Amino acid sequence: MSPTGTPRKPSAAATLTDVAAQAGVSPATVSRVLAGNYPVSRSARQRVQRALRELNYVANTHARALAGVRTKTIAFVLADVRGPSFAEAAHGVEQEAASHGWLCLIGTTQGDQDRELALVRLMQEQRAGAVILIGAVDDDAKDYRKQITELARSLQTAGSLLVLCGRPPLDDDVPAAVIGYDNSDGAYALTSHLLARGHRRILFLAGGERNTTSLARLAGHRRALTTFGVEFDPDLVAHGSFTRASGYQLTRRRLLGDRDFTAVFAATDAMAAGVYTAATERGLRIPDDLSVVGYDDVELAQDLRPRLTSVHVPYEELGRTAARVGMAEDHQREDWPGVRLELKTHVVIRDSVAQLG
Repeated sequence: MSPTGTPRKPSAAATLTDVAAQAGVSPATVSRVLAGNYPVSRSARQRVQRALRELNYVANTHARALAGVRTKTIAFVLADVRGPSFAEAAHGVEQEAASHGWLCLIGTTQGDQDRELALVRLMQEQRAGAVILIGAVDDDAKDYRKQITELARSLQTAGSLLVLCGRPPLDDDVPAAVIGYDNSDGAYALTSHLLARGHRRILFLAGGERNTTSLARLAGHRRALTTFGVEFDPDLVAHGSFTRASGYQLTRRRLLGDRDFTAVFAATDAMAAGVYTAATERGLRIPDDLSVVGYDDVELAQDLRPRLTSVHVPYEELGRTAARVGMAEDHQREDWPGVRLELKTHVVIRDSVAQLG
C-alpha cells in the first residue's frame, strides 16, 4: 500500500523509493533489508519484503557492489561444461549452494587463461561471495600466477574468497583456499596395478606438456615404474589433450607401426574411450590383445565394453567441499589461516586389464 492507502501497480521498473513508499518506511530501511547487514524490526522487514514482491523489484547489483554488499552467489569457472568430470564437480557446487540458499553462476573459459582472469574480475565486480576455479593450468604461466594472486587479494578485500580446485596452490601468503586430490598417488596406484599384472611396456597418453594435471599423473606413473624396477622410456609417452578424439588419434598413430606396448594408460576416461575405438579398428581385442586403463572414473568408464579400470576421483564431493569453504564466513578474518584440503582417490578394478605370464 502507498501512504494514501492505494495499492501501487506492480512495475518491472520499480525503484527503491517506490518500495519504501509502498512499505511505509524510509529508503534507508529498504536498503538495510536488501543488504541484510543492519538491524531492522521484524514488522518493517516483513512490510519491505511484501512490497518487494508486489512491485517485482529487482535490486541493482552494481549499486549493491558499490555499497560493499557481498552477495550470496558462488561463481564456478571451468574450461568446458561438456567434460564429465567438470560436470560432476559443477553439480556438487550447485547442490551445496542451493542447500544453503545461495545461487551458483557458471562461466566457461575453453582453456583460455585470459578469459578465466576476465571472468574472475567480472565476479569480483559483482561481489560474488566466492569464486571457484577448477582444472589444470599451464605450469609455466608466470604472468598468470601473478595476476591470479592479485585477484585473490582483491577478492579477500571485498569479503570474497578464491577457491582453487584440482590445481596447484599459490604462495603461502596468498588468501586462497585449495581443494585438491591425490593426482600423483592415483596414477602411482594405477600403474602399479598394471605392473603387478605383468605389463612392462605401458604407453602413457598424456595431456599438454605443461598441463599441471597431466604432469602430476605422469609423475605418479614414473614413480611406480621406479618402484618396480622398470626403466622409464620417454618414447612411451604421447602428449595430446584430455579428449576422446585425442586418445583416438594418438593410439591410431602408434598402432600404424609395430606395437611395442602391451597396455595403454590414458590420462582420462575420455581418452581411454578413444583408445578403445582405435584398437577395435585395428582388430585388437581389449584386454586380450591390449590392456587399457583410464583416470577419473566417470560414468563412461562403466559404459565401455569391457568395463574400464580407472582411478576414481570424487568430483562431486570436490565441488561440494569447495562450495562449503567458499560460503563460510571465517575467511573474512584478518587472522584466517587458510584452507588446504586433499581428497583421496582409489583404483576401481574392472575388466580392461589382462594378466600376462
